[in-house]
Amino acid sequence: MNKKVVVLGGGKGISYLLAGLKDFPLDITAVITVADNGKSTGKLREEFHIPAVGDVRKVITSMSGSDEAIKKMLEYRFHTTSDLDGHALGNLILTSLLDITGSLKSAIEELSILLDVKSKILPLTEDENITLMGEATDGSIIEGEEMITKSPKKIKRLFYKEEPNVLEEVIAAINEADLVLLSMGSLYTSIFPNLLSKKVIAALDKTKSPIMYVCNIVTQPGETDNFTVSDHVNLINEYLGEHKLDAVIASNSPISNGMAEKYACEERKDPVKIDYAVLKSLDVEFIEADLLTIADNTLKHHSQKLSSLIFSYLMR
Repeated sequence: MNKKVVVLGGGKGISYLLAGLKDFPLDITAVITVADNGKSTGKLREEFHIPAVGDVRKVITSMSGSDEAIKKMLEYRFHTTSDLDGHALGNLILTSLLDITGSLKSAIEELSILLDVKSKILPLTEDENITLMGEATDGSIIEGEEMITKSPKKIKRLFYKEEPNVLEEVIAAINEADLVLLSMGSLYTSIFPNLLSKKVIAALDKTKSPIMYVCNIVTQPGETDNFTVSDHVNLINEYLGEHKLDAVIASNSPISNGMAEKYACEERKDPVKIDYAVLKSLDVEFIEADLLTIADNTLKHHSQKLSSLIFSYLMR
């Protein structure tokens, strides 16, 4: 019987991770945050009163067994002067299926069948009014994921405007998991939104399976400036309950001065440094490997190498 892995995340990070992980003999459940309110997703949420579908679309595309042309079609964005401008076709398809089936979970199931997705994909909640909130260090409150991302203020804590109704299937998947995996990606808008629910934290506290985090390659401006690997671990542990991180994976690949300067100048991001001495003092297993690759002049985790490392950890 295949090992069961629950992956929590959102954005591009989880999509990239799952694209490699799906090729291994694993029973995968991907849990996706649905609090985004920007761009195409934000427009659809406002017009149709639905949870965010953008990150769900990305995950479906990454896990699809369909031809590349079909995947490109799903990710296609309209560039026009009409109301279609900026919308991804996959977002529109998911919205139509949600209207037909009456739930985002059912819409995902239907599209997964159409696109040959073998793994289970679940939204954290189907609440249409789920709103991510941030409290800045100056005490001001910022409403909405998009505004939190754009805010120049340092975020002290995140919370939901109202406690989300987390799907029972999400809790059941955590209860049955052999590994809970926190994907790389923005801590504040991709990882933490999955850890703000009391029900999720209670399930993570009960599980005997390890909780693993795949550390980001570079820092996030305004969120994790100057963060080391141990800083990521410590901040995630603040959002977890009694069950803290059991393992963290980080890449030890050398990053060229040219690539580091590119990220610093263009995106105000710096490589996440491995602080070995501090990590050794923490109650977490540190796993390192040469995991980086460059695609489209961008630093990325090598999806197959990373997935192989995770699979090896599970098979120990």
